[in-house]
Amino acid sequence: MDTLTVGAILLALMLVLLACGIWIAMTLAITAWIGQVFFVDTEPGMNLFIAFWESNASWELAALPMFIWMGEILFRTKLSEQMFEGLRPWLNRVPGRLMHTTILGCGVFGSVSGSSAATCATISKVALPELMRRGYDEKLALGALATGGTLGILIPPSITMVVYAVAADASVIRVFLAGFLPGLLLMCLFSGYIAVWSLMNPSKVPAADPPMPFMQKVRNSGNLIPCSLLIVFIVWVIIAGWATATECAAFGVLGSLAIAAWGRSLNWKNFWEGLMGATRTSCMIMMILAGAAFLTKTMAFTGIPRELAEWVTAMNLSSFQLIAVLVVVYLVLGTALDGISMIVLTAAVVLPMIQKAGFDLVWFGIFIVLLVEIAEVTPPVGFNLFVLQNMTGRDSNTIALASIPFFICLVVCIALVTVFPQIVTYLPDLVMGKQG
Repeated sequence: MDTLTVGAILLALMLVLLACGIWIAMTLAITAWIGQVFFVDTEPGMNLFIAFWESNASWELAALPMFIWMGEILFRTKLSEQMFEGLRPWLNRVPGRLMHTTILGCGVFGSVSGSSAATCATISKVALPELMRRGYDEKLALGALATGGTLGILIPPSITMVVYAVAADASVIRVFLAGFLPGLLLMCLFSGYIAVWSLMNPSKVPAADPPMPFMQKVRNSGNLIPCSLLIVFIVWVIIAGWATATECAAFGVLGSLAIAAWGRSLNWKNFWEGLMGATRTSCMIMMILAGAAFLTKTMAFTGIPRELAEWVTAMNLSSFQLIAVLVVVYLVLGTALDGISMIVLTAAVVLPMIQKAGFDLVWFGIFIVLLVEIAEVTPPVGFNLFVLQNMTGRDSNTIALASIPFFICLVVCIALVTVFPQIVTYLPDLVMGKQG
């Protein structure tokens, strides 16, 4: 049986298991086991043990539970609400006014949480009631919050970036650095749309608040100081080379605990809930990674990645044609899978193709993250849609329709980083050098 036929059989098996509701991690492991039993001459039991051990013994992966815990701490204390309140006074005269706090709040919180769902839930919980009370357009608010929440996985530190870096054997720090400029670009695109929409629909935007004295604005901005210092500290020690990404994650947890305790918003209840939430999420992700590592070994034994890379090469696709094909593939996957599963399910096949085509793996990591952001707001498995549905009672399809203009902004961002890859590679090359 030829290699591509084996690949098709394994893919069909995987889809059947997923359709039956089998957990992602178990689906990956079962597919890998069957592939090794029936299609290659090797010992699946030993390979299973080795794959599970190697995938979870990674030093870089130790950053994952720390970043998740840091986001849980901020989510369950008053720190996120303080950040939002500090941003509000400075946007009163900007077209769209308080609506921009959804984007800025998601960007700021996303930079320390690393989670799309946590960012969406936290900023929505704070922003949506206030926006509705003041008479802002609900449809625009829902779209902005659903897509703005995805900034949590693009602006470092990011759980998804850590997972990709481990899967691609790339530098976590370089991937982190590569996310800053695309994150800023995407925030500008989102806010730009809000401003244009507000100018075109002035009747749907409430009147500006009474002017606030400058010193009062400064005093309100004091709410931003604690978390801003934490963000600056984490980013600085990474850039300065004083600590690894894993060590920075630990610093982030200690810093967020200290700030929450200092602000008297930390108690035993939210400490324990945050710890348990981080534990559950971390275990889920690590099991998925372990199953993916086992499947990677199976695919290596069958030679599928090599065959696919040679097949793509034989097609003589240009760089843009290859990227176009991958965009379609990931958009389709995004309708059924969550972002981390998209990465681990496809890494073994796609990464060799990308390397064969001569793409930078760090650049491709940001490309993948942007596609994962689209998946977060794509029915039927758009996680941010579910978050907002539970918080607002609105149907997820209604929220998805409200997200369409911001969805287009995401597509524009992907196009820009594809045409101008320097948007992604400039900062890591500047800080760490071409081979850093």
